[in-house]
Amino acid sequence: MSKPKINGTGKKEGVREMFNSIAGHYDFLNHFLSAGIDRQWRRHLIRSLSESHASNVLDIATGTADLAILAARKLHIQVVGADISEQMLRIGNAKVQQAKLDSLIKLEPGDAENLRFHDNYFDAAMVAFGVRNFENLQKGLSEILRVIRPGGNAFILEFSQPRMFPVKQFYSFYSKTVMPGAGRLISKNDGAYTYLPESVQAFPDGEAFLKEMSKAGFVNLREERMTFGIASLYIGQKP
Repeated sequence: MSKPKINGTGKKEGVREMFNSIAGHYDFLNHFLSAGIDRQWRRHLIRSLSESHASNVLDIATGTADLAILAARKLHIQVVGADISEQMLRIGNAKVQQAKLDSLIKLEPGDAENLRFHDNYFDAAMVAFGVRNFENLQKGLSEILRVIRPGGNAFILEFSQPRMFPVKQFYSFYSKTVMPGAGRLISKNDGAYTYLPESVQAFPDGEAFLKEMSKAGFVNLREERMTFGIASLYIGQKP
C-alpha cells in the first residue's frame, strides 16, 4: 500500500486506508517504537484534563481507544471517541469491552472535520497524535472549538521536532531509518511508517501550531514540551 499524501485533497481517504491496514499492529508498534514512552505522554494529557473538571469529553481520532480508556479509568468520566478508521474502532471497541468501561465510553465513526455533535456539546476535547492527519487543519480545529462549551479546553498531544543537540540528530536518524524499517517489517505496510516522520516534519509544531489554534479561535494557549521535545501537549480554551 502506498503512503497517504502529507497535505492536500485526498489525504483523508489515504489516512483511513493506512490505519485500516495497520490496525492489527498499531498498539504494539506504538509502544515498541516509542519504548513505552507514549504511555507517559498520554498520562500527562490526562493529568491536565483532570484539572479542568470535565465530565463529558470528546476523543477525536480515538484510534484503538487507548486515551479514551485511560480517561474513563482514571477520571470516571463519559468519553465519546470518534475515528475515520473502521478497523481501529473495531479493535478499540474490543478493548473497551475487555476493560468493562462500555458504560463510560462510546466509540463511533466520525470525521474530525465534520463532527455530528451540536455546538457547545462537550466540556472538553482531546486528540492524541491525530491532528497532523487532518486533511484541513483549520477546519478540524474549528470543529473542535465549535463542539466544546465556552470555557472548555482542547488538549492536543502531537509529535514535535526536538531542537537540542544531540537529541535532534538522533531522533532524525531514528525516525527516518529505524522506524520505517521496523514498521515495514512488522506491519507489512510499505508506506505507513515512512508517512509518520514525513508528516511530523511537515507539521507546524511549537509556536507555529499555537498560531493555528489562535487562528481557529482558541485563547489562553500554551505548549508543554515532553521528552526533549519529541512530543508536545497543546492546550487551548474556548472563549
